[in-house]
Amino acid sequence: TFYTGWTTDPERRVARHNKGVGAKYTSTRRPVKLVYLETHPNRTEAMKRELAIKKMKRMQKSKLVEGYKGK
Repeated sequence: TFYTGWTTDPERRVARHNKGVGAKYTSTRRPVKLVYLETHPNRTEAMKRELAIKKMKRMQKSKLVEGYKGK
């Protein structure tokens, strides 16, 4: 499954999810690994993008991840 969220420290966030701390969604879906990352100038823009990604269909999210792996 794909989990979408925003953070100022991606490595810390992944580590916390893998310890079972944080989102309830990830606590039963471990291990968590980072497969896609974007940077944004501020929290507002990051949260807008998070919402846009959450609204995407699974296939669209898969294409994002595949495009990211190719870079």
